[in-house]
Amino acid sequence: MPSYNNIEAITLFQNACDQQMIEGATSGWMEANAARYKYTGGRDIKIPTISTDGLGNYDRGEGFPKGKVSLTYQTQTMSMDRGVEFLLDRIEVDESGFIAAASATMSVFQSENVIPEVDAYRYSKLFSLAHKAGKSREYTPASGTIYTTLKSDITSILDTCGGNMDLVIVMPFTVADIFDSSDKLSRYLNVGDFTQGNVTTKVKTIDGIPIIRVPSARMKTEYIFKDGSETNGFGFAPAANARQINWIVCARSAPVAVSKTDGVKIFEPKDVQGADGWLVDYRKFHDLWVDANKLKAVRVCAAPAPAPANTETTDTGTEGDGE
Repeated sequence: MPSYNNIEAITLFQNACDQQMIEGATSGWMEANAARYKYTGGRDIKIPTISTDGLGNYDRGEGFPKGKVSLTYQTQTMSMDRGVEFLLDRIEVDESGFIAAASATMSVFQSENVIPEVDAYRYSKLFSLAHKAGKSREYTPASGTIYTTLKSDITSILDTCGGNMDLVIVMPFTVADIFDSSDKLSRYLNVGDFTQGNVTTKVKTIDGIPIIRVPSARMKTEYIFKDGSETNGFGFAPAANARQINWIVCARSAPVAVSKTDGVKIFEPKDVQGADGWLVDYRKFHDLWVDANKLKAVRVCAAPAPAPANTETTDTGTEGDGE
């Protein structure tokens, strides 16, 4: 099936989708950490790793010790390969206005569906990585203890990594509401600038650390990402055993997130079989990584796991009739 041949328009369309992700997702700031990656399409990206030798003794005869600098690229495969196909009716969209109509449709689609899903994936994976590394705690938020509990996680990172860490706090609105009601908070809470992509917004800060507030539905410990079949449907949903994440505290440089709109295909009405309209194929690759040595700069807190159900049966003392 021949596709729409305006390659420049398609490229601009893909780039606009990616820029909207960076600026619209509450986790868009994580993509700045992948600024030096190499991407040529598909699921694979190459992320640079720089390593250097430490100091040695200066020798008056030999001069400086010869240190080494190593720049290598590690290939990572994005685990999330998501897509969808849309049909725009020809009567509603003429050729001259197609790109504008398609861009408007994708903007709404990304805002309402893609961005929440990508946020949810990133926060749940960041929680999983930190939890496996022993950097998690369970806690039920309460106004009388929430400040000191959060402060404990902040102090733990600073004590491990040093006092000059550029930290970020991510917190669902429901927990932030409890946090705001803490009687110990007023003298520590301020407002500051937070920049991601080309957008700068005002956010509340605690001890100079920005607090990014997120819809609670995007901050669960585990999700199911549906396959788009008639049986399972589209989108994502919390797993049956998912818990609410209370907050994530991490160095801004720790999570490396990548999302790429790739392989967009547009088919004109004359080439579409079985329908009279423009067909748009949309594909999104994305993932998140944290280097092992940077997990020490991550702390996560979630609601306690529910107590297991009591499955014990009562012994009535009645014996069987055995022969």
